[in-house]
Formats: sequence, structure tokens, C-alpha cells
Amino acid sequence: MFIDIVKITIRSGKGGDGMSAFRREKYVPKGGPSGGNGGRGGDVYFVGDEGLSTLLEFRYNRLLKAEDGEAGKNKKMQGKDGENLFLKVPVGTTVFNARTGKVLADITANDQKALILKGGRGGRGNAVFASSRNTAPDYAEKGEPGKELDLQIELKLLADVGIIGMPNAGKSTLISVISAARPKIASYPFTTIVPNLGVVGTDDGRSFVAADMPGLIEGASRGQGLGQQFLRHIERTRVLVHVVDMSAFEGRDPYEDCKTINDELAAYGHKLEKRPQVIVANKMDMPEAESNLERFRRLYKGDHPIIPISSVTKKNIKKLVYLVADELAETKKKALYEPDAFAPYVEYTFNGEKEPFTIRRGDDGILEVEGEGIEKLFAMTDFAKHEGVRRFARRLKELGVEAELKKLGAETGDTVRILGEEFDFSE
Repeated sequence: MFIDIVKITIRSGKGGDGMSAFRREKYVPKGGPSGGNGGRGGDVYFVGDEGLSTLLEFRYNRLLKAEDGEAGKNKKMQGKDGENLFLKVPVGTTVFNARTGKVLADITANDQKALILKGGRGGRGNAVFASSRNTAPDYAEKGEPGKELDLQIELKLLADVGIIGMPNAGKSTLISVISAARPKIASYPFTTIVPNLGVVGTDDGRSFVAADMPGLIEGASRGQGLGQQFLRHIERTRVLVHVVDMSAFEGRDPYEDCKTINDELAAYGHKLEKRPQVIVANKMDMPEAESNLERFRRLYKGDHPIIPISSVTKKNIKKLVYLVADELAETKKKALYEPDAFAPYVEYTFNGEKEPFTIRRGDDGILEVEGEGIEKLFAMTDFAKHEGVRRFARRLKELGVEAELKKLGAETGDTVRILGEEFDFSE
């Protein structure tokens, strides 16, 4: 089954908790803190695999998780890191942030790896917190939570040439003639419901990959017919082969057909209408084709080459293949997305600039503190330990939360809500 667009949720691994432990060995006169750090949580990567051609696997696995890190151990031993999650996708897959629409990765090569979510770091064990002032800390840090993200994954075929046209224009027959592809061919509209790929070779040793697209109709760019569903597969192509039925056998006007398709390309965006294009006047073996071609040439104002062919009699097929190969040789490959289309990868840390936070008054008048940096600090604090509470308060002060609360009128003894938990404010 050909699946080219899916929505999934991914989650990176949680860091393992640090351990609070002390050495108690028979012949060691002075023990001390010996709790190890937790292991790092697993990252989530997307990897290109040229052996895949569909996103079917993701249709039945909507939540994918990397492994959590192990907790720290005694004798200062670090917990095992969580296994990274490598999600294999077909070459030509684009990964979007489902909420913002920003591009997170564009997989265009076999074995290309893209880091999408980083796992949480392991919490520090109590051995790390030992100092000359506090030689026996009993506090250990919890592991950093993993991150969760909703994604939209789209497969946009990696083909050099896109074969487009109205339903029944002869696109599938053409690709079956110029390549070894064997698409379904029938006389009714929308016979092709999935793109078909074929490798085309010339006698002088050149080759290219062509994709036969499902038939387009007026309104395709707005989702009519199968248009919008498959127009995305034309985005990566460098040259368009526009097949026009010159027989007018079904009562359609060849010139109007051509104009309609080009209008839809322009309406869809991505500058598809500006791609190099070869107009293929097909079905020239039919009775009215020659007169229809003469009229088409008079009306057509574009500068694209027009080549009459017959897929049945093989007329001008070799000439068409050479012409397309020549067009490809003169057309450079371009990245599908501009650099500003990609979402910058942001990793919050406790170093460098202050983590963002917001403070507002709730409906009950209590000041509420929120923010990703605060959430991370909160999750990694062991509030069951007095030292953990003290470190949490000290960190809030360093981040400027205490000063901002005072500006907003907080006084000693007032209740402050942090991520749903209530604390007493004190200077």
C-alpha cells in the first residue's frame, strides 16, 4: 500500500535518575558519597533508506519512543545510556513540526541521518555534589525528562522528471514505453491512483528517473480530484513532461487542457510553473490529431518545446527521451526548501542565557510561574530532600524568577504556584 503522508508522535528517552549512596566498606576508614550519575536518554533520528518506498509502517505505529536511561548506581557507576531510536524513511521524505508547520528535516540521500529530538541528560548522583563545605550530601538529581513532538511526515518522490497531464492523456502508457515500469493502464479516468517510478536510459549512456503522476484536473491545487494529494511529488522534479491528448477523443480541447494544468501548477506554488517543461503532443496516430496540433501551436504562447509522439506506434519516443535528457543536463538541482524554512534546533540548558519563563496571576490571584526551563528544573529536582528544595530556590533566584516576583508584588509568606505546585515565597 502506497502511503505518502502520516502524522505521528515521537518521544525521546528520559535521563536516568542520579543515585544517592554512601560507601560502607569494612576496611575503608572514611566512607563518603558514592552515588553515580544516571544514563542519558535515547535520541530520535530519522534515517534515509533507499530500499523503502512508502510510509506504511508509521500508519500503524503512531507513538514512537526512544529508550530511557538507567538510574545511576553505587560506587560512582553511571547508569547505561538509553538506546537511540532510528526511524527509517524513504529517500525524499520531509519531516514537519505538526504544530508550527516548520521543516525539521529533509531526507534526500541514503543513510542520511537527521536528529529530531535529543534525549534527556542523566541526573547527577550525590558524589558530584560533594564539596569542602558539604562532604556528605545526600541529595541526587533526577533525570531530565524526554521531549515529545507531534510530526507530519510527507514523502515527496525523488524523481528527475515528472510526467503530468489530464486523466487519460496517456501518461502511464508513455512511462511504460520509455522505461521498465508497468503501471496499470485502462481507458477510464484516474486509472493511476499512485505515482509510478521508472528509470529511463538513452543510447549514449545517460539515464534519469521519471515519475508518472495521477491525472490532474481543474481545481487540483485546491484538492479537487487526486491533485493536491499528489502535486507534492512534483516538487522535487527538475523537468516536467506535460502530456496533452491531441486526439480530443473525449471531447476535451487540447489547448484548454494544457492551460488548465499550467494554471494549477502556478496556483499550487513552489514555482512549479517555472520549471523546464516539454509539451508532449500525444496520440498523434489518431485521425484528428494533426489538425488539433496545428491549432494548438497557433494558440500556445509559451516557449516550451512541443514534440508530437505516439506511444502506440513509438513515433518520436527516442527523440523525446533525448530532449528530456538534454533539458536535465542544463537544469541544476536545487534544494526544495530555503534555509529559513527549517526550524532551528533549540536545546535548553542550564548554562549560558537565562531560560525563558512567564509569570501571571491566576484567576484566584496567585502568581503562577511557567516556562520550559522552569519545567525542566522542576522535573529534575528531588523535593523529598531538603537540599533539593534549597537548590531549586537558589536556581530560581539565579534565573531572575525571585526578582520578577518581587516586582509583581510578592511578599514573604505569599503563595506562588509553579507548574501547578504551590510554594511559600520568601526573600
